[in-house]
Amino acid sequence: MQNVPEEWREEQSVGGGGDKDVKPWEGREALFQRNTGNSKQDMSTGEEKENGEMMNGGGKGMEGTDKESLMMELTHLVQKTVKESSWWERRGIDITILALAFLLLPPAFLLLGSSQTLVFVLGMVLMGVSHAVITIKGTHLASHGSLSESPIWADVWAVFFIEVCGSFAARAGVTGHIKMHHAHTNVIGLGDSSTWKIPYLPRGVYLFIAPLAVPVITPLVALGQLKEHSMGQALRTVLMVFLGLYAQYWLLIHVSGFQCLYSTLLCMLLSRAMFSLPYIHVNIFQHIGLPMFSPTRRPKRIYQMTHGVLNLPRNPLLDWIFGHSLINCHVEHHLFPFLSDNMCLKVKPIVSQYLKEKELPYQEDSYLSRLQLFFHKYQELMVFAPPITELVGVQ
Repeated sequence: MQNVPEEWREEQSVGGGGDKDVKPWEGREALFQRNTGNSKQDMSTGEEKENGEMMNGGGKGMEGTDKESLMMELTHLVQKTVKESSWWERRGIDITILALAFLLLPPAFLLLGSSQTLVFVLGMVLMGVSHAVITIKGTHLASHGSLSESPIWADVWAVFFIEVCGSFAARAGVTGHIKMHHAHTNVIGLGDSSTWKIPYLPRGVYLFIAPLAVPVITPLVALGQLKEHSMGQALRTVLMVFLGLYAQYWLLIHVSGFQCLYSTLLCMLLSRAMFSLPYIHVNIFQHIGLPMFSPTRRPKRIYQMTHGVLNLPRNPLLDWIFGHSLINCHVEHHLFPFLSDNMCLKVKPIVSQYLKEKELPYQEDSYLSRLQLFFHKYQELMVFAPPITELVGVQ
């Protein structure tokens, strides 16, 4: 196995960066700062530097880029588009989609009180769609601080969406997603998506049955994370998670007219698990099975992301419910993680054209193709340890 050229390598440490909490808004400002020459962005703290690396790539100049790194050159192109975009494009569209999801909840609770089967099913579908938009799209945007320019409001939305709506610990969610998954995408032992693997489950159970238990597993995992929190943070998480669960339970009893405890809990489970299968599938399809890197022999960020991330094609249902950054703009999201879903979609042509011009991978595959791959190569992809890739000869 040959080595990666030294100019491709990260100059920073591969460690997690200490115990300092990662805020959902940290590093976002790097996208709006101009880079000069071939110097790295000088961030004020270790965490900001690590997150800033996602934006400007750093490193030595490369041939054909006027002595700027490829990541810097691409960042300038994206910066220009972002600065020329209105608030409606940068945040408004995604906030409106989330608002519509909340507006669907009142009719959903009312329809669930109907004795007519079709009306009841319609209410269940509306509640499932609303819950998925809020807890997948909403929590993802909130974890990146993409819902507000204010650091204070970014923290508020992170707690609301992740803890109250998503039944998970905000601190653990933001730290794991930003500090590990994004900072060390496809790096073995750090951001290699191994948390999604359950090797002892058969492929049929893992791919088609186990995801239905996500609504039950999520708050249990959150409770397990509390030992790493301060007493105040742990108490807040418990109260917020309880508030979210009890609010839905109370509304089903007093608005929908449910009278049986078990039927109420079953309704909560079904509505929360409605999109669990594609949620698990999307999380494994876009990273596992792609090149994985050693913590000590990792390529620079633009090579890491273009080789280790994959886009799924446009899907009207999943685009709206999960968000573009999780479906058809995942490459763009990993290169510029603090952009909203709509802005990822807007810069997609710029990113794809640039990567193709520089002869870098722009990986895309269909949902069905990835599902077939994981079904037929389940042992290789989800049970055995992945091979380490070292990139050679990419120009």
